[in-house]
Amino acid sequence: MQFAVGLKADGKPEHTIVDAEDALVAALKVKMKRPEAAIMYVRRANKRGDTRNPARRLKARRDADAL
Repeated sequence: MQFAVGLKADGKPEHTIVDAEDALVAALKVKMKRPEAAIMYVRRANKRGDTRNPARRLKARRDADAL
């Protein structure tokens, strides 16, 4: 299942899409990758709304951080 996780990092709001079993696991995955971020919300990702406002995937962020 995919979840949209809203967070605030460096004073800027953003959101990302995470594959997880439930909402708590999704929030913890994001917190593990971005410990400085404050989690604002976690909800199930929906195709229509998330297509209009695309989010970065956690994997894409991890790959960018590795470079």
